[in-house]
This record gives sequence, C-alpha cells and structure tokens, in this order.
Amino acid sequence: MTIKPLGDRILVKPLIAEEVTKSGIVLPDTAEKEKKEQGEIVAIGEGEKIKKLNLKVGDKVLFGKYAGEEVEMDLPTGQAGKVEYKFLKDEDVLGVIQ
Repeated sequence: MTIKPLGDRILVKPLIAEEVTKSGIVLPDTAEKEKKEQGEIVAIGEGEKIKKLNLKVGDKVLFGKYAGEEVEMDLPTGQAGKVEYKFLKDEDVLGVIQ
C-alpha cells in the first residue's frame, strides 16, 4: 500500500536518534523537552506552497517534535511489523539538512 499526501503536505519517515551523554548514558525520549526532529521525505503532495520549497523524495528535513500527524503502516508483503510515518504541512518543515 502506498500513500500520496494531498495538497501542501509531505510524508516523512522520522529518523530515530538516541541522545548519549559524554559518559555514555543513553537519555530516553521522555528526557527531551522541545527538541527538533529529523526525517526523510517519502512522498510529496502537489500543493503550490509545498512546490515552492523545492523538496524532493529522499531529502532529510528538520521539524518540531510535536509537528504533524503520526501514521503507522504495515511493512511490505512478507514482512512482519509496522513503520511509523508523519504527515507534515509546509509550515511544519523548518529546514533541509544538507
């Protein structure tokens, strides 16, 4: 199954990054405050605002921790498990990571 975002939205697969202190302690997600997140664009809508951002599939973007709507999808046929994605509006994208 594939999803095509409508209008000025993009579909992003969040990149999970564990934060580790200098002493090697892994900080849990709950320890983070309003930290920004990163994700890889999987699909792009065809709205005018999103086209002006010149984004393309595969770009890595920065967005707010609580931005967008989360969606879970099953992995492709023959694989068990689920993949988490986020739908973001054009204004949720803070920048492109180069």
